[in-house]
Amino acid sequence: MFKTVEIKRSGATAASDPACFNRLHWDIPAIERAAAGDYIVFETRDAFDNQFDWTTSAEGVAECDLNRVHPMTGPVHIEGAERGDALAVTVVDIDPGPYGYTVIVPGFGFLRDVIPGPFIAHWRLDRLAAISEQIPGVRVPMCAFPGSIGVLPGKPEVAAALEREGALAEAGGFALMPDPQRALPAALFGPGAPWAAEGLRTVPPRENGGNMDVKAMQVGTTILFPVLHPGAGLWTGDIHFAQGDGEVCGSAVEMAARVTIKCELRKGAGKAIRFPQIEGGSQLKNTEPSRFHAVTGMPVKEAGYVPPHLAYLDSPKVASLTNLSEDLTLATRDALIRIIDWMVVNKNLTREQAYVVAAVAVDLRIGQIVDVPNVVVSAVLPLDIFKS
Repeated sequence: MFKTVEIKRSGATAASDPACFNRLHWDIPAIERAAAGDYIVFETRDAFDNQFDWTTSAEGVAECDLNRVHPMTGPVHIEGAERGDALAVTVVDIDPGPYGYTVIVPGFGFLRDVIPGPFIAHWRLDRLAAISEQIPGVRVPMCAFPGSIGVLPGKPEVAAALEREGALAEAGGFALMPDPQRALPAALFGPGAPWAAEGLRTVPPRENGGNMDVKAMQVGTTILFPVLHPGAGLWTGDIHFAQGDGEVCGSAVEMAARVTIKCELRKGAGKAIRFPQIEGGSQLKNTEPSRFHAVTGMPVKEAGYVPPHLAYLDSPKVASLTNLSEDLTLATRDALIRIIDWMVVNKNLTREQAYVVAAVAVDLRIGQIVDVPNVVVSAVLPLDIFKS
């Protein structure tokens, strides 16, 4: 007979909570056990582990400890799960906490060179929408999902990730290597535990899932994970009240939450899954805007960028455009900057406010990737979030 397994928050921070961890490693012990078909209720902490509240200022954001990011709840041992199986995880319900926030952290985010921050928007949450005094006139509907959810990596996956990410770091790429500082769990096992020395950081997603930040993983959808470790080691955290596809400023409407999931074990099916997959129905249709404004972006860059509301100060810029070929990143950046500029001009927002709105409500979409050299990315802004 199926049962409900609950994992509750305890302690003021993740460091004092035995049900929380912030590194990924096969040796992290399970905090609970469940059978396929059981309901599992995860009480989660927000992505920055309670470092922000209603009193936090922009200066407080700049001073936050990034080593405390992503306290995850779990892991849960799923009985009978073996390497090579697939774990089908259905999101049954997400009960939001009353407080949320979106932050622009200096040095982080897609436009960190253009809009560096710091900035914070505090959100008042219920099951309908989020509102913020820092972004007046905007009401963001609830579309909650786990920003991070996954299973434990196996020993081979940890070794492979350390090798490839280490090579990337040595080549000058941006990669977060193991760091024992603030590594969790620590309360019972101490800093000498293997996950402290070689545990993977939780910022990038990998084969085992993790920080995917995919809005499609909302209530009612099923996420398929390859089982990489005996018992799977299911976990979640970093729950988002709402987010646009892209999470462009580096944070969504972040919150603590109570997440209910249900698992199905598909024997042998994990061999065909390299990265997590998602199954759903009408969920995406339910989040489509009834009215929108969209801009298109192409792989062009300007020698000296000037926002349109200051364009009268600049000479014609057509000659200063540089074209790159089939560069989706540059096309995305172009679209994002243009939708931010549109909100500044047409909705009377500051660039920081517009950047936050883009992170929590704008969907970035690939239009085409074949019409060389100019691929197209669109930024779709739902207009119903504005009161006027």
